[in-house]
Amino acid sequence: MRSAEEKTVLLCALDDDVEELKRILESNSATDSEQPENILWEKDEVGRNALFAACTLGRSGIVRELVQNGADVNEFTARGYSPLHCSAMWGQLDTLKTLVELNADFQATNFRGEKAVDVARRYDKLDCAEYLAWAEAKQSLQALIQEVRDIIADQEKIQGKLSKEDKNMCINICLSKSNWIHNTKNATIQDFIDQEKHLEDVLAPILLKLNTQSEATTKTRKQ
Repeated sequence: MRSAEEKTVLLCALDDDVEELKRILESNSATDSEQPENILWEKDEVGRNALFAACTLGRSGIVRELVQNGADVNEFTARGYSPLHCSAMWGQLDTLKTLVELNADFQATNFRGEKAVDVARRYDKLDCAEYLAWAEAKQSLQALIQEVRDIIADQEKIQGKLSKEDKNMCINICLSKSNWIHNTKNATIQDFIDQEKHLEDVLAPILLKLNTQSEATTKTRKQ
């Protein structure tokens, strides 16, 4: 039988009692050498743990506290529903934003092959669907910027293949796009798509040069 303390974690999610949840987690951490995940797994009669209950009910503060204390923002049910799916299904826009801040996976799919944005559309939660599409477009641009930066930082990969001008071009265009993301207010989905396309177009000749050089090196080694 589970203790009353374990049950309280779930009750905190249901009651949106962030302060009591903090107290329980701090107390558990101080008295148990293990991480507090064991009390985060407590489930209600329909199989929801505290994180899924909080996402369904729109308890954003609870969600943040649980994830910061070990709950998996990308866990999923037996049918493949993630916390992001649940918030989208129930139209909990603020909680969706919290999950995105906590690095929830946009690409995770349920047993139907649906991403969270697809679930939002199926349940006519159009504000959630629009936000998820916007956030995914933004993340895609950010991921491309980081990918290029990682390539430029890999001296072994670019040594002798890119000129100083090429490297500076990559650094400057990535900085420009990062500044655009940071400074542009009310950017639309199409704005992010256009910025990503522009970045790809500018970098295409440089990345082609890098790939061509790599292929030539591989062929030489095989001969």
